[in-house]
Amino acid sequence: MKKNINDFSSMAKNKEKIVYLTAYDYLTAKYQEKAGVDMILVGDSLGMVTLGYDTTFPVTMEDMISHCKAVRRGAPNTFIVGDMPFMSYQTSDELAIANAGRFIKEAGSDCVKLEVAGPGTCRRIKAIVDAGILVMGHIGLTPQFMGILGGYKAQGKTAEAAKKLVDLALSIEEAGAFSLLVEGVPAVVGKAIQEALSIPVLGIGAGSYTDGQLLIYADMVGLYDNFTPKFVKKYAEIGAEMERAFREYCEEVRSGAFPDDTIHAYKISAEEAAKIEQ
Repeated sequence: MKKNINDFSSMAKNKEKIVYLTAYDYLTAKYQEKAGVDMILVGDSLGMVTLGYDTTFPVTMEDMISHCKAVRRGAPNTFIVGDMPFMSYQTSDELAIANAGRFIKEAGSDCVKLEVAGPGTCRRIKAIVDAGILVMGHIGLTPQFMGILGGYKAQGKTAEAAKKLVDLALSIEEAGAFSLLVEGVPAVVGKAIQEALSIPVLGIGAGSYTDGQLLIYADMVGLYDNFTPKFVKKYAEIGAEMERAFREYCEEVRSGAFPDDTIHAYKISAEEAAKIEQ
């Protein structure tokens, strides 16, 4: 049965870890649901992992809606988080509400996630929540603000910077977010944020103290090899195995070994075959 915000709140309170992964397509979502994942993020990271961009910036609302629909079809009984792409919420409350609504109404997502740079984004969160839509905040290493951050760098590495993150996390909770994702911070900072908040805190590269963990699925199965963040543990090497299979296929087609008509071809009677040849 699909979990809801009450389940996640109870899990956090009872120290039961929340399992969170990204997915961008039907098949991946299908296998994640079979495996028992609690929550799936259709992240704008699909821009890099699935669409081949160098950053997440080019990802559009149409991209996100399309992929969210596919993930929902693959995981009908899993809580789905739709990631608000760059400039889909920054300019006004009205635009933010309209685009968040599309994730719920068109894509079947259960909530939306917003990367938060400061108080302005907290106002967007409040507006979306006031419209009746669940929101997950996202702080720390926020890819949509990499220009301001100076690149993909760990955040909160001084006491002053950590304090700012804790204050921002509290503002996000006050704005009405039901949960928070913290990315790319030292474990002690992840712990401080988790202890300061009463809502579930999920981590990706934020240490072991958070209420749950997120990974980009393509990183943890060895499918995306452009780079691997420090916090990733690889549970498989699917990319290498796919390449091996593709190479073997290429060799067998070129050599004539595949297809083998005794195995891979449809059969008809000898009588009908003779007529066809004649």
